[in-house]
Amino acid sequence: MIHAYSICMSDSTSPSDSNFRYSRVAGRGAQTAPKNRFEAIHREEELSQLAPDDEYLEERQRPRTDYYADTSRSIIAENDSPDIPFRYSLNPYRGCAHGCAYCFARNSHEYLGFSAGLDFETKILIKPEAPELFHEWLARDRYIPDVIAMSGVTDCYQPIEKDYRLTRGCLEVAASCRQPMAIVTKNRLVTRDLDLFVEMANTNTISVAVSITSLDQSLTRTMEPRTSSPAARLEAIRELSSAGVPVHLMAAPMIPGLNDDELPSILKAGAEAGARTASFLMLRLPLTVKPVFVDWLHATYPARAQKVISRIRSVRDGGMNSSNWGERMKGTGPIAEQLQQTFEVFTRKLGLDRTFGPLDASHFQPPKPKRGQLKLFS
Repeated sequence: MIHAYSICMSDSTSPSDSNFRYSRVAGRGAQTAPKNRFEAIHREEELSQLAPDDEYLEERQRPRTDYYADTSRSIIAENDSPDIPFRYSLNPYRGCAHGCAYCFARNSHEYLGFSAGLDFETKILIKPEAPELFHEWLARDRYIPDVIAMSGVTDCYQPIEKDYRLTRGCLEVAASCRQPMAIVTKNRLVTRDLDLFVEMANTNTISVAVSITSLDQSLTRTMEPRTSSPAARLEAIRELSSAGVPVHLMAAPMIPGLNDDELPSILKAGAEAGARTASFLMLRLPLTVKPVFVDWLHATYPARAQKVISRIRSVRDGGMNSSNWGERMKGTGPIAEQLQQTFEVFTRKLGLDRTFGPLDASHFQPPKPKRGQLKLFS
């Protein structure tokens, strides 16, 4: 088990006063490394007693991204949540270099002995056998074909995909056996696989959702530092939709007091780019995601931080998060209701209130297993 450096943070909504926060960490969403809730050993760096070392401090302000091989023998996760619209998900990577300060999946890195903060975006696990594992999983006799989502936890088109092409490898497996796939991404790299998407669109086995949080690049540059720009994401929607690929626009997450006033303009821009349907999600701050986001908020928008926190509490019944089914994605209270009404008015006006028909799993053709005993009957 790897023990990550971590910084103690209280359950308050004030920024950490740890010596670690001597200056902003460049190019990263997280500015801290909150304590791993599963680790008995907690390491905290004390820099005040060290002699000044400009080279060391500069290195700490620009942490590098390290990649590790994940030798897991399983590739598909299954859930039965009533407010998640898929049963199966596939993630070729664990952790995400996009570094979105609000990412609800950050605390999943704690299961690996890492921190939900900087570790989540600087220590990325790669599943090099993802396409082969996916192939074998689909070849099981007991598999009943259903839609499989990609990026249920981390973005399958994060920067390292350009080199490893694991997402493309999994899509090639899916296309070869007509396995329906649903993708969510913030990266224009998705357009690289347009040839596969066109092939799959012809058999109604693909949908692509592009997530846009804001049209203001000065905001996304700090909040989602290694994602594609808003303009690039809109261009991805335009390119995919022009080729006949069904594209869904996700305005997510909406953060009360920070970007929720952009919802109409995001929907309008997405519709003009060719998105056919849309949805929005309210900000979620489960467990150790909260201190990461709150610290980012105070570091980046100190004058607005308390107002944003107050607005977040107003849609979470006085708290900063809710895990209740049916409300955790949308929130409650007058601000949440107003946002929902705004969404309904503009999606209706822009023609985004349609729904895609279900993806077609009826023509699924199981691949032949490459390992173990071959099937007696095909």
